[in-house]
Amino acid sequence: MNIIKRVKTPTPKFFKVLRNIGLALVAVGGTILAAPIALPILITTAGGYLAVAGGVISAVSQLTTTEEKSNASK
Repeated sequence: MNIIKRVKTPTPKFFKVLRNIGLALVAVGGTILAAPIALPILITTAGGYLAVAGGVISAVSQLTTTEEKSNASK
């Protein structure tokens, strides 16, 4: 299954919820990084990590499908 077909196939409900949580983490991380005031370096670093982790969670969740057929045996 190529990447285009994988993105177009239905995503299980659990992974839809997980994708939305990931998008929320990206939003929180982006807000922390774009804050108009100077924040401590620890908080800024945590914001960067939140943005990256949320992006990874969202991407992996979006590419998860309900198809159970494995292409490894072909």
